[in-house]
Amino acid sequence: MSSPTSPPRIPGARGLFRSLPRPLRWLQPGLGVKRWLGLMVAALLLLCLGTACVIGVGGLAEVTAILGSPEAASFLGGVLVMLGVLGVMLALRRLLGSVAEPLRQTDERALVDVLLEHHQRRSDLPIVAIGGGTGLSTLLRGLKHHTDNLVAIAAVSDDGGSSGQLQREMQLLPPGDIRNCLVALADDEAMMARVLQYRFGNGVEGLDGHSLGNLVIAALTEITGNFDAAVRETSKVLAIRGRVLPATLDPVTLVATLDDGSTVLGESGIGRCHRHIEYVRLEPADPAPLAEALEAIRHAAVIIIGPGSTYTSVIPNLLVPGVAAAVAESKALKAFVCNVMTQPGETDDLLKVSDHLRAVTRHTDQSMFQYVLVNDGAPHRGVLGRYEEQGARLVIPDTSEVARLGFTPIRGDFISRDDFARHDPDRLAEALVRLAAEEAQVV
Repeated sequence: MSSPTSPPRIPGARGLFRSLPRPLRWLQPGLGVKRWLGLMVAALLLLCLGTACVIGVGGLAEVTAILGSPEAASFLGGVLVMLGVLGVMLALRRLLGSVAEPLRQTDERALVDVLLEHHQRRSDLPIVAIGGGTGLSTLLRGLKHHTDNLVAIAAVSDDGGSSGQLQREMQLLPPGDIRNCLVALADDEAMMARVLQYRFGNGVEGLDGHSLGNLVIAALTEITGNFDAAVRETSKVLAIRGRVLPATLDPVTLVATLDDGSTVLGESGIGRCHRHIEYVRLEPADPAPLAEALEAIRHAAVIIIGPGSTYTSVIPNLLVPGVAAAVAESKALKAFVCNVMTQPGETDDLLKVSDHLRAVTRHTDQSMFQYVLVNDGAPHRGVLGRYEEQGARLVIPDTSEVARLGFTPIRGDFISRDDFARHDPDRLAEALVRLAAEEAQVV
C-alpha cells in the first residue's frame, strides 16, 4: 500500500520575507518598526499642515473661512504643530528602542556607552602585536577594548601537542597560537569561542588531546587550500576585532644551539633542554614572510613585541626574513613587553629583564624598540609558590640596567590577580595605550 503523498510545505511569513531583497525584509511582521515609521510619517504630515496654517500658506483660505478668523486658523495650526512634534519624538524614541534593544550588550550598558566605545576603537591608531603563546593572547584580550585596528602576528613553530600532531600528519602549519589569538580577539563570553578551545580527553579515539579549534582550522585549510584563508574564515565565525596573521606560511623548524655546541630541534625539545641557549634559528633559514604581515607592520602606529616565551614565541617571528627589518624601519612607537616569569627548561638563566633584552637583541642586527614594559608587581604568595615548585622564577625588574642598555623602561604593576602568574590584560593594554597617547602629544 502506497503511503499518501505529503502536501507541499507552504513557507511561513518569515520564510517568505527572508527570500526577499534585504531592504524589503523590514516589512516582516513582528519587528516593531513599521508602526513607528507610520506614526512618524503621520506626525510629519501634521507638522507640515500645522505650519501651513500658522504661516497662512495659499490654498488654506477655506480653513480660515470655516473657522471664522485667521487667529482661529493659527491656533489650529499651533495645535497641529505640537501634535506633530510630539508624534515625531514618540516615533523616534520607539523606533530607536526597537532597533537598539537587540544590540544591547549583556552587561546592560547604555547604548550610548557602547557607541562611544565602538567609535573610539574604530578611530584609534593601528596596533601590531608580535609574539605567541599565552602571552600574546593575554595582551590581545586587553587591547581589543581600545582599538579595532589591531593585527596580531603569531609564531608558527610549535611542534608539540595537538599542533605538532597536525603538523606531522597533515603537513599543516601549527595552529595553536593562531587559535589562541583568534579566541582572545573574540567576545570572551561567546559560546563559539569556548567551543573552539574545547580539548578532547582520553578515550576519544583519533581525537585524544586535540583542540576542536585546531581541527576546525585544519578542516578549513583542506577546504580552502590555504592556511591563511582558513584563519580568515575562522575569524569570520568568531567575528573577531582585528586580524591574526602568521609570520610565514612556510613550514619551519626551530633549532637551538646550546652552550656546549649541541643542538636541540623543535619548540617542545627546547622547552625541555634545561641548558643555556646561545641562539636559536629557523630551518629553513629563509622562509617567505607573509606580505600582509609586513604591510601591517609598515602601516602600524604602535608595534608591541611580546609578551611570550622569549626563545620559542617572540624571537621566531623576528627570524623570518623581512620582519625585523620592517619593524626597525617603522616610525611607529615600539615597545617590548617582558615576560613576568621565567620559562622552566627554556629561560631558566634569564632571571632579569635585561637578560631577556640581550637574548632578543643578539638575534637581530636592528634597533627594534625604544620602550620596555617592566613588571614590578608580584602574584599572590600561593600562586608564586606553585610556579616556583615547577621551576619558574619571577623576572627581576632591573630598570637601571635596562636604561644602561639604551632603552626606556616603563615600570608598573602589571601582574594579574587571578590564579596564574601572568600579565593582567587590562592593566597591560592601558599602560601601552597611555604610552602611545603621551608619545603622540610629545610629537
